[in-house]
Amino acid sequence: MSDEVLPIDRDLFDLLVCPECRKPLKYAGGKLVSTDGATRRAYRIDAGIPVMLIEESQVLSEADWKCAMESEGPIGKGVAAVQARHAPTR
Repeated sequence: MSDEVLPIDRDLFDLLVCPECRKPLKYAGGKLVSTDGATRRAYRIDAGIPVMLIEESQVLSEADWKCAMESEGPIGKGVAAVQARHAPTR
């Protein structure tokens, strides 16, 4: 999936995790969705800014969470992905 599809910077996306469970996020349905099936939280993006407050998140039903996980969309790859993208070339 290309970076143009993400409404936020790819590096930021890869670094963000769910603040409740610390699991990676998936971009699905215009939201950032926790990949943790126990919490099933979705975080909105306002004008390109992720709102990563637990009290502002939405808990998805199990069916909606599974649908989000099965949909197309990138999953954050963590610090290593960001470091690899910015490593000096030789």
